[in-house]
Amino acid sequence: MAKSTEPNNPEIPSQLARSPLYELSLELKGRMVPFSGWEMAVQYAGISSEHQAVRQQAGMFDISHMGKFCLRGKQLIEKFQPLVPSDLSRLQPGQAQYTVLLNNKGCILDDIIFYCQEPDPTTGEERAVIIVNAATRITDKAWIVAHLELSGLSFTDISEDQVLIAIQGPEAANYLQPFVEDNLAPIKAFGHLETKLLGQPSFIARTGYTGEDGFEIMVDIETGKKVWQKFLDAGVVPCGLGARDTLRLEAAMALYGQDIDDNTTPLEAGLGWVVHLDTKGDFIGREVLEQQKATGVSKRLVGLEMQGRHIARHGYPVIFEGETVGEVTSGTLSPTLNRAVALAVVPAKLGKIGQRLEVEIRGKNYQATVVKKPFYRSNNRMPIV
Repeated sequence: MAKSTEPNNPEIPSQLARSPLYELSLELKGRMVPFSGWEMAVQYAGISSEHQAVRQQAGMFDISHMGKFCLRGKQLIEKFQPLVPSDLSRLQPGQAQYTVLLNNKGCILDDIIFYCQEPDPTTGEERAVIIVNAATRITDKAWIVAHLELSGLSFTDISEDQVLIAIQGPEAANYLQPFVEDNLAPIKAFGHLETKLLGQPSFIARTGYTGEDGFEIMVDIETGKKVWQKFLDAGVVPCGLGARDTLRLEAAMALYGQDIDDNTTPLEAGLGWVVHLDTKGDFIGREVLEQQKATGVSKRLVGLEMQGRHIARHGYPVIFEGETVGEVTSGTLSPTLNRAVALAVVPAKLGKIGQRLEVEIRGKNYQATVVKKPFYRSNNRMPIV
């Protein structure tokens, strides 16, 4: 997800966009807030109860604001390779890769998921779905079109034509399976398939942004409304952006525009696992990442655990020996762990596990310790493809 867009940007419509499920959220008394140019529910019954529903059973999120692109054509994977640092040639149909779009400085324009689909059965053309952040959809689209060799390829933005619903939690598969034509059990994490959902064509992926097992479902608008109601009738808890944020933070998943941005490289962000320097050829920003790999990074995104229940919020200064050395990017009181945790950017030399730091909160300094990420790891997560 991405941070809210500035309301005075002339390129951004002054009126907030609304999901096709907006009215259904209002019926559930969702508390609506501006987010990334959209009017979204931040909570329904309450952030804590929604959070615990996902950790213990299942919750559902309307994430239709996310950008949704379709690509098809010959040599699709080969042509997309220069845009990301990950080796997409390793993907088989039905597999996906979390990765990043990079600018020429080797910094992150957006974090995305690239889904490699089965080839078209008639033409043999390669096909892919790409999910991007809401606030960066327009700029992502322009960047991809400008840097992708489009000869022989078609690029389609289907963002406004499709609903995207995430159902997350240890019971997610049990709630979803009755409505799906194919067996979901064989699908591993980051696996996906095209199937019938309530008798209609759908794209279902075993992905999510909560640290739990779960699925993200892309369908046409009318089917999406029916799916939302079916889940609701079955007892799945509707969840808003507030719970989505606490869940992803416990799992130490970065929020674009807040924890990572176009001045952060994937190596600085702790995303070195998406950078495959040894197995792929040239890509945008490669030279910068090669240099960082050789000499080391100067800053690092780390996990912090606060002493006591003092919550470190976005933008709070990180202090070492009386000097400001970094900044908190995200922070919360973890509902699962019942302790205050945060992500922060600090000098690499101060990013080792066990390092003692301080965070300034409303004029006072409170102790913090660099800890291993993620803060929470679910026992219910499926193995990755």
